[in-house]
Amino acid sequence: MKYFIKTFGCQQNKADSERIARSFAARGITQAKNYQDANYIVINTCMIRRSAEDRVYGLVRNLVKLKLSSKGRSASGRKIIVTGCMVGLCYRDKTGKYLAKVRELLPDVDEFMPIEEVGFDNEPVRQNKTNGWVPISNGCNNFCTFCVVPFTRGREVSRPFEEIIKECQKLKVSGYRSVTLLGQNVNSYGADLIMTNKADSVAHDTFPLRGSSSYFGNPLLAEPYHSRHLPKFKPVYVKHLGRYRIPTLFPYLLEEVAKIGFENVDFISSNPWDFSDELINVIARNKNITRTIHLPIQSGDDAVLKRMNRWYTQTEYLELITKLKSQVLNVKFTTDIIVGFCGETEEEFANTVKVAQLVGFEKAYISMYSQRPMTAATEVFADNVSHEVKKRRWEILENLINKPNLDKIKMNRMYLYG
Repeated sequence: MKYFIKTFGCQQNKADSERIARSFAARGITQAKNYQDANYIVINTCMIRRSAEDRVYGLVRNLVKLKLSSKGRSASGRKIIVTGCMVGLCYRDKTGKYLAKVRELLPDVDEFMPIEEVGFDNEPVRQNKTNGWVPISNGCNNFCTFCVVPFTRGREVSRPFEEIIKECQKLKVSGYRSVTLLGQNVNSYGADLIMTNKADSVAHDTFPLRGSSSYFGNPLLAEPYHSRHLPKFKPVYVKHLGRYRIPTLFPYLLEEVAKIGFENVDFISSNPWDFSDELINVIARNKNITRTIHLPIQSGDDAVLKRMNRWYTQTEYLELITKLKSQVLNVKFTTDIIVGFCGETEEEFANTVKVAQLVGFEKAYISMYSQRPMTAATEVFADNVSHEVKKRRWEILENLINKPNLDKIKMNRMYLYG
């Protein structure tokens, strides 16, 4: 018996697929080289954009033809399994409408498997032999109006601190040169651990991090995080919107992973509004932590950011960039940008271009806005920017950031500013 996994979407989905592979291997089922040789075909889905969802529908239709083809295995010998974000949304939609829609569009799928059924008990079957993907959390609490992730993956849940450290230590012993820590927002890692760990905490004392001459403590009263294998330490808070917000353990975790001795330690993704000074300090003093930071901006215009429910302004984003550049030698930035978000005007788009010019991003993952089920933008705003305008704006940013060419940049500036 053989399996084949097709993965759509982000690195988190890739990491999920590696753990799905282990669940098959544990049953003695081996990996096939292609769809044709597989008894089990698993499609790990993405829903971040409508185009990703459409690709899943197209693939399943083609697989159904293969399933029924006399050239392939018999219909009874091949099973199509759909998992990932699409299934997550199906089971979190209490109305049942989206599940009914998917079943109608994919009537020949044999199983819709929630990704939560694949846990972290078994070591993943890693596809990359030099860099290890290590999820540190799943889900998101931020509810940006355009984003479906809180509905596909649910509320943010952090993995235990010591479990992550052990996985990274094992990767190092196995010869891995680099590791990437994964989360929808790594900056808020551990907030839920702190809240559920109060019964094990003691007093409001601040304990230094092992091997560190200082601590990241905050004078606020907060429960120290207690780990069986690590010392207790105060959570880090970031002052935002006039108050100290989400507590996080991520600076501690990142430094502990860096000390394991990898050549490079990376992390994705970070939200701009809770990127703490303590996190910047950890990056600056650990030379093996990445110097290319992925910091999604989505838009460079304050009004668009407000409609997106992104909790920062253009000025605050640029101030963070300046702070990182001043403290982290040779730091570079990649980003995510959405063009054509609901109601985006030419002036608002021009502000995004302005930020791109000021920051000098190494790379941008640019997408044209598309409505996503259950999101606030779909329910509240009109998708009133034409496809032609979205495409033109996409091309301007693509040429400016990802295909840097002086003539193209000059043409874009002439178009925008005259």
